[in-house]
Amino acid sequence: MLPLLAFVALTAGTAVFVAAEFSLTALERSTVEANARSGHRRDQMVRRAHRTLSTQLSGAQVGISITTLATGFLAEPVVARLIAPGLSALRVPESLTSGLALVLAILIATSISMVFGELVPKNLAVARPVPTARWSAPLQLMFSFLFTPLIRLTNGTANWILRRLGIEPAEELRSARSPQELVSLVRSSAQSGSLDPVTAVLVDRSLQFGVRTAEELMTPRSKIDTLEAGDTVVDLSEAAVRTGHSRFPVIRGDLDETIGMVHVKQVFSVPRDQRASTRLADLAVPVTKVPSTLDGDAVMSEVRANGLQTALVVDEYGGTAGMVTVEDLIEEIVGDVRDEHDVEPPDVVQAGRGWQVSGLLRIDEVAENTEFRAPEGDYETIGGLVLETLGHIPEEGESVELTAFDPDGPDDPVRWRATVLKMDGRRIDQLRLTELGRSGDGRG
Repeated sequence: MLPLLAFVALTAGTAVFVAAEFSLTALERSTVEANARSGHRRDQMVRRAHRTLSTQLSGAQVGISITTLATGFLAEPVVARLIAPGLSALRVPESLTSGLALVLAILIATSISMVFGELVPKNLAVARPVPTARWSAPLQLMFSFLFTPLIRLTNGTANWILRRLGIEPAEELRSARSPQELVSLVRSSAQSGSLDPVTAVLVDRSLQFGVRTAEELMTPRSKIDTLEAGDTVVDLSEAAVRTGHSRFPVIRGDLDETIGMVHVKQVFSVPRDQRASTRLADLAVPVTKVPSTLDGDAVMSEVRANGLQTALVVDEYGGTAGMVTVEDLIEEIVGDVRDEHDVEPPDVVQAGRGWQVSGLLRIDEVAENTEFRAPEGDYETIGGLVLETLGHIPEEGESVELTAFDPDGPDDPVRWRATVLKMDGRRIDQLRLTELGRSGDGRG
């Protein structure tokens, strides 16, 4: 009877070490610290164990090894003795009884130890890490204290091997997450229903904002409305009514010779009888210039720091590539912002079996708003993809077939037709994307 009680106690000991190991690794540092601030003694002990995680994991492994070996040593002969009479009753030859009983005893003892000593506490720790850590951490800390020399020896040996491999051991789990990891976490949370779709999209865009560059955030040069240095305040007022814009670069010939920026509100600072004679060169305010490679967070700081909330984006050759405004930056996070002054159509409009999209839409924005997944290439916009595929400047009404692969679907490609609806000079202004089906399904 005593050996059986010892077997149960050792299995319970294995369960404690396994529960401590998995619950401590499943906990985030922020959760541990928040719970510890409540003042509960067990939560503070969990924090203490979490801060010495490498040591505690080594202690758990030592504990698991000791209890498992002891379980096998005690249980197998006891179980074998219990099984032997049954085998004899089944008329198993006496020459085989001893060996067969031992084999069955090993299988039974190992299975019980695995299920109740390892799998059950492991699954419990993963499902309920906080309460599991609260009852297992104190026992784990006590064991680690009693077996400190052995744990230091095994942990020190493992760390020495890691350092020889060029890896610096860590005592605590890394709790910080990269933007890419956070984006993945947000998307997983949305798919599981933990985050509602609207919140998930907003957080996703906010996290990706910092890795965008000024070149990706800007309004391109070809879409900027400008005024000449010799134009008057009357011209500024008329341009604001015509375009719906409030800010205009003031140039001498082209955007590379920008002398400053004017805002429509400056019209009201000039007496009515002087507006026709006041030149914009006299009103233009110096404008901030940022490199096209500057990241989104830095661009936001630059734009917010000046009164016009605008910056010109300069390419690697020193030319003006575009202009970025606070509205561009806000739209990158919250989506398209439109008011009664916006005269252009939205960037994406669903039309029948396809979508009408702006040729200036970035490839990632197309994927976010439609089902089209562009292949990799040396282009940034959907218009650039069409130009690269055609190999020439298209005319309105011209079509081209595009091929894309669905990352979540079969290996055969998806065929799409891109039709040029509107050109703006040599730039594709509006496109229609229509799915034709997969290469092997005969549709289209």
